[in-house]
Amino acid sequence: MTVMNIALSEISCNSAITACEGGSHWQGALHMFSQMPSMSFLPGAISFSAAISACGKRGQWQLALSLLSSMPDLRVMPDAISYCAAITSCEKGGQWQLALSLLSSIPRLRVMPDSISYSAAISACAKGGQWQLALSLLSSMHDMRIVQDRINYSAAINACEKGGQWQLALSLLSSMPGMRVIPNEISYNAAISACSKGGQWQVALKLLSSMPDVRLIPNEITYSAAIGACDKGGQWQLALGLLSSMPYMRVIPNEISYNAAITACEKEEQWKHALLLLSNMPDMMATPNEISYNAAISACEKARQWEVALSLLSSMPDMSIAQDKISYSAAISACEKGGQWQLALGLLSSMPDMTVIPNRISYNAAISACEKGGQWQLALGLLRSVPGMRAMPDVISYNAAISACETRGHWELVLRLLSSMPGMSVIPGVSSYNSAVRACDKSGQWRLVPSLLGAVPDPLVVARHVGGQRQLAP
Repeated sequence: MTVMNIALSEISCNSAITACEGGSHWQGALHMFSQMPSMSFLPGAISFSAAISACGKRGQWQLALSLLSSMPDLRVMPDAISYCAAITSCEKGGQWQLALSLLSSIPRLRVMPDSISYSAAISACAKGGQWQLALSLLSSMHDMRIVQDRINYSAAINACEKGGQWQLALSLLSSMPGMRVIPNEISYNAAISACSKGGQWQVALKLLSSMPDVRLIPNEITYSAAIGACDKGGQWQLALGLLSSMPYMRVIPNEISYNAAITACEKEEQWKHALLLLSNMPDMMATPNEISYNAAISACEKARQWEVALSLLSSMPDMSIAQDKISYSAAISACEKGGQWQLALGLLSSMPDMTVIPNRISYNAAISACEKGGQWQLALGLLRSVPGMRAMPDVISYNAAISACETRGHWELVLRLLSSMPGMSVIPGVSSYNSAVRACDKSGQWRLVPSLLGAVPDPLVVARHVGGQRQLAP
């Protein structure tokens, strides 16, 4: 009777840990796990695996690995499930190196890795941008006599998608039937997303249309990826067509679907369509977020609709949506295009009060607004204040300030700004020199023009430097 009670208690305890694991309550799982010795029995492999999995689901990969390493001390041998849970914990924590280390150590402990372990390791490599390693793991499964399944292939396709390898993603998808592996929606979704990132909107749409032929029903993720592909290809009409067709296919658009469509409209200056989509979201049970509003504000900015852009920005708090530097930068740029330099400066100065730190883009838009408004003193003041706000000016910042001074005939200031650029690790561009030449010409300082023209840099050098600055932009 005592043995039965202990067995039942252990089963109950394991069930409680598993329940906590399923509900992502890792603290509850660890608490129950730690109480087992006080109940006169030691946790077994099932208990450890459930506790490791609970930690992993909440990003506690260090605790998961600690539990795995403690198993031999309690005379519990880790099994394939324990290792799989630990590898999955590393995958969710972005620790692809540790995931691979665990996978490689399994055979030494006389435990054979399974398909699930490989899927977790491949996914870890995908998250770490290691698409080559992901493909290597997939191919090595055959050598380990482990049957590849759709989960392995989908994870590998996802790795190719994240690594910008759309051709390889398509190759994997097309090879699956030959390996007696039937693709599923996840496989297609990853391949369509890979085509989207690779700018292959036609291929993405072809994949979408082919899914019913293989008895697969596209879902909201599929459509969102396809709409995103149309967005990147400048096909806003197709993006809207896909969004509007979703309900007819019994697929409810979500926030991602709408955001992709609004962004497609934004890039092609279709501000009215962008606003209509934004207003329709609540009716479709899709909640607008900061991405939705930022794209709509940017659409208004590109179309020079500064009043609408400001209205959208001011309405965000009422919708419990936090304004961020992207929201403000787009609104400031809208004011700049609308010739509203006072409003642009007001927005910039209000950002810290809203706990939003201006970035280089915010300052550049405000400097350009001052330049267009003939406010050269304010433009120079903003340029000087940029480094104090944890942002560094770039060639766009300087060009706007130089242009402001050039318009007002302040050639000395123009030359001073031009000469100060290298000291700020900014290479003057052709536009910088053009403004300087114009300033000298307007002021009768034509003798300075030959020396300026002789200093004009190679456009390729400027392009490379600007590209590097954009990668480092905050």
